[in-house]
Amino acid sequence: MLKIAAHLLVIVILTVLTQLGGVLYLLIYFISGKLKLYLWKRMLLFLGAYLLFATVIIPHLAPVFGRKPLPLSGNLSPVSYLTCLLNRHYVSPELYDVLVDMSANYHEEYGVSVNYLDANFPFFNGFPLMPHLSHNDGKKVDLAFSYNDAAGQMTEEVPSWIGYGIYDEPKVGEVDFPGICAEKGYWQYGLLKWIIPIIEDYVVDAGRTSWIVTEIAQYDEVSKIFIEPHLKERWGFASNDKVRFHSCRAVRHDDHIHLQIK
Repeated sequence: MLKIAAHLLVIVILTVLTQLGGVLYLLIYFISGKLKLYLWKRMLLFLGAYLLFATVIIPHLAPVFGRKPLPLSGNLSPVSYLTCLLNRHYVSPELYDVLVDMSANYHEEYGVSVNYLDANFPFFNGFPLMPHLSHNDGKKVDLAFSYNDAAGQMTEEVPSWIGYGIYDEPKVGEVDFPGICAEKGYWQYGLLKWIIPIIEDYVVDAGRTSWIVTEIAQYDEVSKIFIEPHLKERWGFASNDKVRFHSCRAVRHDDHIHLQIK
């Protein structure tokens, strides 16, 4: 029973993290059982099969389900390639076109790339991309803030290994929704602050980050942009109806931009 429970736990974890990993694990388990392979060979077979699916097969299957993988390099690139290995970089063709066009304009303006974070899984609407509430239909993506290094120079790097969790805190006199949500009992709202270590001492480049918000808001396809209310005020988006508050049920958005299309 313990062995079965352990396998089920692995299947659940792989499914939650990668969508296809659990199914592939189950398939390899039965195949390797028939072939009577040793454990280390089973592990190698699974890892090889997973890499083949993640890098070659799934990108070609995803368009059948209305999804495209975001670019791995160039004007638009992931903060971490782990995002792509976990199949979390898929979007609808409409969102893909918006992001590619915007990032090309950004590169022309600043000479550096736009970094994306979590997007969506490659298959099926309604399948949750944990821990996000709404990344389940190919129409949502998170973009990293733009940063300057300690010397004040533009960088394509971010201050945490996943791109989330390093917040641009409210200043004195600004609306403080992190504090408001915490007082209301929404413990998850700023949780990443306590568990994501700072890896580099970077400072948010407000000019370049607000440029991204301004640019994507101009696309007719874009319906909502989530950033923290104190940044909406600070960066001059108070009258922009597309830039909104995401509610205390989500997580803080003063470390990334959430973008979604209609």
